[in-house]
Amino acid sequence: MSLDPAVTNPDHYEVVFENERVRVLEYKDEPGESTTPHQHPDSVMYTLSSFRRRLVSGEVLREVEMKAGMVGWLPAQQHHGENVGDTPTHVIFVELKEPRADLTGSAPSTELGPQP
Repeated sequence: MSLDPAVTNPDHYEVVFENERVRVLEYKDEPGESTTPHQHPDSVMYTLSSFRRRLVSGEVLREVEMKAGMVGWLPAQQHHGENVGDTPTHVIFVELKEPRADLTGSAPSTELGPQP
């Protein structure tokens, strides 16, 4: 089963650019809408609108509030989410296709959502 967000949630995610190194996704939703489980590789996230959403991965739940114009790092993760605010969500994701160069031997982040 694919966990590619463009496959699992095509009403929300659209591939707007892709080459051998990156894939760029545009995400849109309305208040009250949610996504099914999907995964993201390491990505850069650029918010085009201000929004509030709930992210869930297994037993971990996190609510985030993002301001328009924010740019942040999104470590590789699997989750599903819901727009719990009163404004539409509009985001651009630049997904990295190259594997993580992890020289420290540490495990990937377990944090949900974007990281500072």
